[in-house]
Amino acid sequence: MSWTDRSSPIVAVATAPGRGAVGIVRVSGRGLAPLARALCGRELAPRQATYGPIRDAKGEAIDHGLAIFFPGPNSFTGEDVLELQAHGGPVVLQLLLARCLEAAREPVVGEDGPQRLPGLRVAEPGEFTQRAFLNDKIDLAQAEAIADLIDASTEAAARSATRSLGGAFSKEIEALRDQLINLRMLVEATLDFPEEEIDFLEKADARGRLNRVAATLDRVLQQAKQGALLREGLQVVLAGQPNAGKSSLLNALAGAELAIVTPIAGTTRDKVSQTIQIEGVPLHLIDTAGLRAEHEASDEVERIGMARSWEAIAQADAVLFLHDLTRSQEAAYAQADVDIAGKLPGSVPVIHVFNKADSVAVGNLQTLAHEPEGPVLALSAKTGDGLEALRRLLLEQAGWQAAPEGVFIARQRHVQALRLAREHLEQARAHAAMADGALDLLAEELRLAHNALGAITGAFTPDDLLGEIFTRFCIGK
Repeated sequence: MSWTDRSSPIVAVATAPGRGAVGIVRVSGRGLAPLARALCGRELAPRQATYGPIRDAKGEAIDHGLAIFFPGPNSFTGEDVLELQAHGGPVVLQLLLARCLEAAREPVVGEDGPQRLPGLRVAEPGEFTQRAFLNDKIDLAQAEAIADLIDASTEAAARSATRSLGGAFSKEIEALRDQLINLRMLVEATLDFPEEEIDFLEKADARGRLNRVAATLDRVLQQAKQGALLREGLQVVLAGQPNAGKSSLLNALAGAELAIVTPIAGTTRDKVSQTIQIEGVPLHLIDTAGLRAEHEASDEVERIGMARSWEAIAQADAVLFLHDLTRSQEAAYAQADVDIAGKLPGSVPVIHVFNKADSVAVGNLQTLAHEPEGPVLALSAKTGDGLEALRRLLLEQAGWQAAPEGVFIARQRHVQALRLAREHLEQARAHAAMADGALDLLAEELRLAHNALGAITGAFTPDDLLGEIFTRFCIGK
């Protein structure tokens, strides 16, 4: 998307591809009234739905539908916006789109008059929302919430995205920025009067203010982490030796027969994925090929499958390491589990799941031949016993704490920006604790924390990041 071409009027089909009862063609720009008259054959009352024919260049109806004209700045983009709502067939919508482009090039009066809407072009992905951001109708966090609402995979994620779109997240960030601005004003004003520096920290309660800002930021950071979980979910890989019950557990958690289950070792040759939700949190489950020594693989296909298993484990947010309770006392089997555990990346949380609890008596799992490190539980993928405990443990390992009703949607970039701001506040507190105050360094750390927060709402966001964000939107949004 070109960030230099921000003034040209734009048009696009605003509904999803395919057939539907209703389809929408949207136009945004300045001075759209002549185009509306050409398409509808009449003046349109602002913000009122007008039913009638939408006409081609010969005056014949392309379709009958609703036309709504939103004069700027009281519109989604802040410019004039025209929406044509017609029947949702792809041919009809393409005819309307072509007619908009054609009518824009036609002269207003006679053959030599000026064009109705010079420069009208098809919009780039996300360009309508981009203009709403550029025209201060929404901030960047709200713009991202629009895409998150469209892409929401759970009800909790959709409701949280709606809260962010309504400004809940932005208000938290703005409140933090206001506290930092007030503190920066005090610090920087004091820098102009060096003789006051010694008493500044005590008189202005700078340390107390910093502590309160840091406490508020910690709370918002925790909420943002929860919101990022709702948006992005958790990549959970099921790993273990062949026939440990990985595919059975996938099917049990998903509530459907997704993976083939047989007594034959090495049945799963490639990754099988399914997304489920627990308390509104999306979990992307990945069943992988059974792990064993490479020389034990039956063929090249199984070796490739195991390599892909290790790739998935390296990219996981959590690993469910399955152990077969019916073989747990076998020395060779236990040693193979130990070998696999030694290769698991230390940065990935591992939950040790002892499957087939319906087939053996489950005692103290810590007395087994293989003594795993980390959370341990026994279950039966066949009967379902222990599945609820596993679901709770997965949420616990993911860091899920807040109730969905109180969470706003967030992205990893928001979490990273808040962490960066927190780091700068910690540096600022260190400078404030120094005997001489170090007010110049304190002021700089506060400025950097302020900028980090501004990157969330778009106050200090580089154009290349903005381009990356908006090009991920669908066309017409």
